[in-house]
Amino acid sequence: MPPRKLPTLTTAQARQIWLRAQRLDMREPFGSGPEAARAAVEQLGYVQIDTINVIERCHHHILYSRIPAYRRSDLAHLQSVEKSVFEYWTHALSYVPTRDIRFALPAMKAHREEPKRWSAVGAREETRKLLRRIRRDGPLSIRDIAEEPVEKAHLWASRKPSKGLLERAFYDGELAIAARSGMLKTYALFDRHFGWEKRPAPATERQVAAYKLDRALRAQGIVSLDSICHLDAPAKKGVAAQIATRLRNRTLVPVMLEGAGKTAHWAAPETLEAVAEPEPGLVHILSPFDPLMIQRRRTSLFFGYGHVFEAYLKPENRVYGYFALPVLIGDEVVAVLDLKTDRAAGRLLIQRWTWLEGAESAERKALIEGELQRFERFQLALDEAAVESEPETTEMPA
Repeated sequence: MPPRKLPTLTTAQARQIWLRAQRLDMREPFGSGPEAARAAVEQLGYVQIDTINVIERCHHHILYSRIPAYRRSDLAHLQSVEKSVFEYWTHALSYVPTRDIRFALPAMKAHREEPKRWSAVGAREETRKLLRRIRRDGPLSIRDIAEEPVEKAHLWASRKPSKGLLERAFYDGELAIAARSGMLKTYALFDRHFGWEKRPAPATERQVAAYKLDRALRAQGIVSLDSICHLDAPAKKGVAAQIATRLRNRTLVPVMLEGAGKTAHWAAPETLEAVAEPEPGLVHILSPFDPLMIQRRRTSLFFGYGHVFEAYLKPENRVYGYFALPVLIGDEVVAVLDLKTDRAAGRLLIQRWTWLEGAESAERKALIEGELQRFERFQLALDEAAVESEPETTEMPA
């Protein structure tokens, strides 16, 4: 019997499948309000957090790219009021759906069982004292702790010793980040924050592997072992076993991807039936931490564009700029913009505009300029300020 011929996808088809999974192929895939932000985080599996704020921080930017009417207060509502998202480590610190919290509990347990990891931040008794204070007085931030500053151990460290204790208790699953204002985090007791009498049962190792595979299939459409286990090499063995099982069950099929060489890719059969072009004229100015950009080799394979993060390069070695943002029109990356928000002057600055080879046109320039006007309003929170300033009205009964 001749070997079964594998489905072969062009890079254009692969891009369209990935854009569909990322919900970047239509203008308003989720609607608006907190429920839209929750649906977006659940679709993507996680939304990365980063400290750089030359423009708006990436967690807000990623959600804005998929929710035109996004408000920063939507995410705050999910985290602090509805508690349907929580912060924890994926490949980086991220917002994760609370419905998935049982898959993070084993990682928290592993942190608790590796005390050497945090030996430099202080003795365990110091952490217990801090936990007792939070149990007695309620949630607190590092600003609520009065202590003598020390010299920083490295660039990203704090001069307050308690910062390390809070982080240790957070990664150990004893504290949750109950609220965030910029990079200032308010910590609460983990179980008290979620209002649990008893925690959910932690997922097994096999269940965690299945979850990582499902998360990638939902958010990527077409997956490889590297794309599923981004910066998580220890997970590959368990995920590979899950892939093998699903191939036997035919709930997963191998696909040949143009230009991928011998790298294996897979997809759910129904995914291959849903290839569709994005809405015409759709423009996205993407964060370099967007899920579509963060896996550089994958982005290069699918889009023919390998993003380079140049913030840590010397100015003379930069090609696109300090904090360059790729511009997606339809299913093509056409330009890279180095932008900066001048909040004091109330405007968005274009530091550098770079067209990718063969992509420049008057029509595309007009589309991007139109999107830049909307992007500036988001950066300066102008629409949010307008909503907050509207007077409250009371409806008269009919």
